[in-house]
Amino acid sequence: MSAASCLLTEDQFLCSICLDVFTDPVSTPCGHNFCKTCITQHWDVNVSCQCPNCQKVFYTRPELQVNTFISEVAAQFRQSAQQKASSSSSEQRVSKPGEVPCDVCTGTKLKALKSCLVCLASYCETHLEPHLKKSGLKRHQLIDPVENLEGRMCEKHDKLLELFCKTDQMCVCMLCTVLDHKTHDVVPLKAGYEGKKAELGKTEAETQEMIQKRRLKIQEIKRSVELSNQNADREIAEGVQVFTALMESVERSQAELVHTIKEELRKTEKQAEGFIKELEQEISELEKRSSEVEQLSRSEDHLHLLQSFTSLNAAPPTKDWTEISVCPPSYEGTVVRAVNQLEETLRKQMKKLFEAELKRVQQHEVDVTLDPDTAHPYIILSDDGKQVYNSDVKKNLPDTPERFDKCVNVLAKQSFSSGRFYFEVQVKGKTDWDLGVVRESINRKENITASPQDGYWTIRLRNENEYTARAELPVCLSLKSQPEKVGVFVDYEEGLVSFYDVDAAALIYSFTGCSFTERLHPYFSPSLNFGGKNSAPLIISPVNHTE
Repeated sequence: MSAASCLLTEDQFLCSICLDVFTDPVSTPCGHNFCKTCITQHWDVNVSCQCPNCQKVFYTRPELQVNTFISEVAAQFRQSAQQKASSSSSEQRVSKPGEVPCDVCTGTKLKALKSCLVCLASYCETHLEPHLKKSGLKRHQLIDPVENLEGRMCEKHDKLLELFCKTDQMCVCMLCTVLDHKTHDVVPLKAGYEGKKAELGKTEAETQEMIQKRRLKIQEIKRSVELSNQNADREIAEGVQVFTALMESVERSQAELVHTIKEELRKTEKQAEGFIKELEQEISELEKRSSEVEQLSRSEDHLHLLQSFTSLNAAPPTKDWTEISVCPPSYEGTVVRAVNQLEETLRKQMKKLFEAELKRVQQHEVDVTLDPDTAHPYIILSDDGKQVYNSDVKKNLPDTPERFDKCVNVLAKQSFSSGRFYFEVQVKGKTDWDLGVVRESINRKENITASPQDGYWTIRLRNENEYTARAELPVCLSLKSQPEKVGVFVDYEEGLVSFYDVDAAALIYSFTGCSFTERLHPYFSPSLNFGGKNSAPLIISPVNHTE
């Protein structure tokens, strides 16, 4: 029997109904074998007695007898399978909480390796073997183990959910397609799965792209913080250096002031000491003569007084002290001169600071060109879009919403909604002009009020030397020299607009605490021609980084 069993396969001893080793095997007249209980229950349920394997119909239920030979061989197979299961169970892992257990295992449940969508059961390695070997079971769809296989059945029709309704975006059974979803777009579950998987792939790619963008943004923010720290350290170092120099200058000026005053006082004291010493010497000589005169005057000897009087020493030489005096030193102007010297030192330090600041903002230079679609009809632009002047001759141009129609203005093509930017404009030879930045939605028609409330952050020149910052209330600017080139710097996030005299490396004016909510355009106005007096152009100039 042992030798014979070695020639047989395990599939030959599996009941095709219960998929397990025969228990009380019986043979049908057509020659197929089943567990007695399995075939009996099968025939009890079905109206006709039919072989489950070959579909042969028996009009009279056959009388079934247990096949003792097959029963003995099946018993050996069962024993061998139990030993094998016992051996493999020690190697297989017992199901833990959260893992899918085998539905066939009795007693200790092993971890399931696969779930069958046809049988609606999960199997460990041992109980999965029939699905891997038996030809009829190989066609069953196996998936990674899942719980609640009953949830894969249609609740309404108790059929397997094997189709996907694209119209209602839900899984359905075959009966659903001829009833509730008759006119809907229904595809096999696999097709729906592949479609959704493709969507998930696209979603995953988009998600990964979003993640990457945010990681890059984190790096950008970290880099910004790093640059901020570097800038802060540099500003602190430069500030400390400047203030240290100023404090040293103040201390030096103070020491020089005290030394100068004390030196004047020492000279006065020395002169006074000389006068006093000389006066005391004369007093001593005069006191000596006074003593001799007094002693002679007390004598009552007539002859002696007359004889001694002629021999009395002549009066010692003395100085006329009437016009001699010691005048306290005058310290007028001493402190003022010291402060002026300190002011000059401060001015030099301020110039160094502005030069350094100007070089920093010049690093944010942008290429700016004039937009002819915004230019007033009187305005002439150069071919390269870098120069603008007023011709006093009106051109016939379309009156578009972008064009200025009353004020002689023009905007740059470029606009900015974040970060920092800087550009320079030559104003040499002009008597009137306006420069700055404006928000995109400014009024370009009729008369314009140029103020921050109306979206203008500008400065202007009128009558050759009247400089004004167009703040909420106009601010008159007192400049030491007339700028020939003006630099305009904007920090969008900081809300800062600054104007510089480039050649003098001096700050002209700053708008601070601005609230920008729109794109900003560089703004230019060459103003009126005034019969050729103001005919020079405004010229957008490249930054000279070598100076």
